[in-house]
Amino acid sequence: MMRNLIWLGLVATALLWAGNPERAGQAGATQLLINPYARSSGIGGLNISNCYGIESQIINPAGLALTRRTEFIFSHTRWLVGSDISINAFGFAQGFRNGGTLGIGVVAFDLGQFERTTIDNPDGGLGYFSPTILNISLSYAKVFADDRIYVGATVKLIHESIPDASASGVALDAGVQYRDRSGNFSLGVALRNVGPQMRYRGEGLSVRANLSGAGGTYTNAVHIPASGFEIPSVLLIGASYRIGVGGEETKNRETGASGGQEQKDYLFSIIPTFGFYAHSFQNNQLGAGVELRYRSYFMIRGAYVWEKDITNKEKAQNAFNGLNFGATVEIPFKTGEGRYSTFGVDYSYRPTYFFNGTHSIGARLYI
Repeated sequence: MMRNLIWLGLVATALLWAGNPERAGQAGATQLLINPYARSSGIGGLNISNCYGIESQIINPAGLALTRRTEFIFSHTRWLVGSDISINAFGFAQGFRNGGTLGIGVVAFDLGQFERTTIDNPDGGLGYFSPTILNISLSYAKVFADDRIYVGATVKLIHESIPDASASGVALDAGVQYRDRSGNFSLGVALRNVGPQMRYRGEGLSVRANLSGAGGTYTNAVHIPASGFEIPSVLLIGASYRIGVGGEETKNRETGASGGQEQKDYLFSIIPTFGFYAHSFQNNQLGAGVELRYRSYFMIRGAYVWEKDITNKEKAQNAFNGLNFGATVEIPFKTGEGRYSTFGVDYSYRPTYFFNGTHSIGARLYI
């Protein structure tokens, strides 16, 4: 399995390295590429091989299988500060005894208010409206091969609407993670946002026009069909390795920070992470990051994400490249005889060329 993942990563990297910058701006539903969660965005979304819990829905759904019990997560993002756009995300995951995990996630965008205008009233004065962008995800993941192989899939419902016009669609994600027997080395591959074209429909695409015919001139409603648009598919490939220092040599299966995976309970851990994003409608991205962890209680992380022409503001195509930062505080508490749960608070900051960067803060409960 590990050999197959390595070959897949090498072949995909060779074939897709150049990306598709000539197709930039041709996709719709690009909100599917936005990571609203604080923990994974702090490392630039590069934790493709070692993401875990319900947050894995946005990176690699295979990591959902690491939730062996019950997990809740909430995150709030101030996206591109100065644009007055915010994102709220909520997720729930439940593990089962057969090694499977079911997850549900909701991501809602608040774009603020816009003044209504029409052809007859281009200056407005007709009130205001708020667009709706909503993604709902249903995932299932399962662990195989003695806790070494994790496989997951996600079905996403996509909805966008403005007054009198809307577009809805569906997308599929699938991913796999491999971990060696020590739980330290991991590989991951995921394919996201695979689905049919979307198209806007509604009365807002109709206009009343004066038409001429054999009987003279008359007024009728004319429907203007909207063009279909593709959604932004992306292939993700990643690897990571955990380096432990000090601590006990016993293995801990029920740590909230690791999502339940079996690992040695080191005092300090250093986790270098590498990831590659092969985009279908823009430049590809390559990055490296590292997470520093004190047991399961405190984590700081950072990453650098590179793309072609990254230093050229006019040619760089991704809002988030360059540096990313984040931190987590995880608080364990006893919920039964020999049973511990955790409550975690996450924060991330992603600088951007334009506006004033993006802040995300989240809370996670693992019980």
